[in-house]
Amino acid sequence: MAKKSAIENNKKKMKLVKSHAGRRARLKAIANDKSLAIEEQFEARLKLAQLPRNSAKTRVRNRCEVSGRPRAFYRKLKMSRIALRELGSRGLVPGLVKSSW
Repeated sequence: MAKKSAIENNKKKMKLVKSHAGRRARLKAIANDKSLAIEEQFEARLKLAQLPRNSAKTRVRNRCEVSGRPRAFYRKLKMSRIALRELGSRGLVPGLVKSSW
C-alpha cells in the first residue's frame, strides 16, 4: 500500500487539473497561435505561468486504484500488475485466467 499522503496529494492535483483545464487550454491556444501579435502571445504565456504548477496535467501520477502503487500501472484497467494478479487469482477479473502448465 502506498503512503496515504502521496495518494491524497495526487487527488488534490487531479482536482486542480480539472478546475484549471479550460483556462489552461485557452491560454495555450493563444500562446501557440502564430497569427496573433507577439505581445498577446507573451501575455498569454505570463498568465499561464501564474497558474498553479500542480494544475498541469503532467504533474498527476498514474496510481493503482486498489493499492495506490505508482509503478507497473495498466492504464486500461487502472491498476498495478500486482493488484491485477491478486484479483485475477481470486477470479474477480472477468476473462483473466492465471496461466498454469
